[in-house]
Amino acid sequence: MSDYARRLNLIDLNDYPVSWWNGLLELAHEILSAPQDYAKACDGCIMGTLFYEPSTRTQMSFQTAMLRLGGTIIGFDNPATSSVAKGENLKDTTKIVSGYADIMVMRHPVEGSAKAAALTAECPIINAGDGGHLHPTQTLTDLLTLKEEKGSLENLTIGFCGDLKNGRTVHSLIKAMSCYKGSRFVLISTPDLGLPAYMKDMLAADGLSYKEVSRLEDAIGELDVLYMTRIQQERFASEEEYLAQKGAYILDKEKMKLAKPDMIVLHPLPRVDEIAIEVDDDPRAMYFRQARYGMFVRMALILTVLHKNGTPPALIRGREHKSVKCSNPRCITHREQYLPHFFEGSGDILTCEYCDQRTLI
Repeated sequence: MSDYARRLNLIDLNDYPVSWWNGLLELAHEILSAPQDYAKACDGCIMGTLFYEPSTRTQMSFQTAMLRLGGTIIGFDNPATSSVAKGENLKDTTKIVSGYADIMVMRHPVEGSAKAAALTAECPIINAGDGGHLHPTQTLTDLLTLKEEKGSLENLTIGFCGDLKNGRTVHSLIKAMSCYKGSRFVLISTPDLGLPAYMKDMLAADGLSYKEVSRLEDAIGELDVLYMTRIQQERFASEEEYLAQKGAYILDKEKMKLAKPDMIVLHPLPRVDEIAIEVDDDPRAMYFRQARYGMFVRMALILTVLHKNGTPPALIRGREHKSVKCSNPRCITHREQYLPHFFEGSGDILTCEYCDQRTLI
């Protein structure tokens, strides 16, 4: 395996201390204020972008970020146009591309894929979304948006509405905001799309305040931030299951009348029908501005990773259990058979190092 211990990967934002996040946000604010000062900061650097599933904002904002920093990009936005279509495994693809690039950004539909790639890559890896697991750069985008628009990341009541089960942006932001004083969460979903048990366990263990409601109208009036999400068709096993949940929550003008005058609406996008077009003209709708903030925070992240500003976290904290298989059928270890089965913990419950799923043995 490569000497990944020396690399400043970004797999999970919670691998780093809050002070590191805040430093990124400060740098992003500086770039936002004077982008011309950073126009040649990555002159001569190459970024590889491997997008195994569709993306607009994440992919383009990363590419634009590198170009605005003076660097260049290689990669693919459709695995069908690469050797992946011929059956090439994740290790071989990322090993080769990382040998060409100084930094690599990857989005993949299988959970734990970013950490799997980081085990053998020749350059730093940035996780641009791994299935329904994590999306740390969207979380940085969300944090920068909250900091710029609300003035502080403390004492905020945030409502998460929609698909909380499969929403990697939701999982990542809850984990991040749990680290800031006074955070309170309102979980708005159907029973079938509720927040996973391991996330609720984390909130309970940390003594954090949250409540669950089934109607947006019952909660919107107490929120400082409303984080809308789409019902993600690609995460469902069948179209019938998707259609049963689609359209459960739609934010419109009438619901916005129930909200605080200074509440802001965020959405990682793309939207389908969960936010009516009429809401776009409301000054509290921040989702388009949020997408632009994403470019600046990714510029800050690229600079931070390339300049190795920070202490590389341990990529693997546990140990290999050769006879144990992860209980998550969507885990990368079921798809890439060569991967070592790394788990944290002891006794009867182990936690998969790749996808964070708990497994009973």
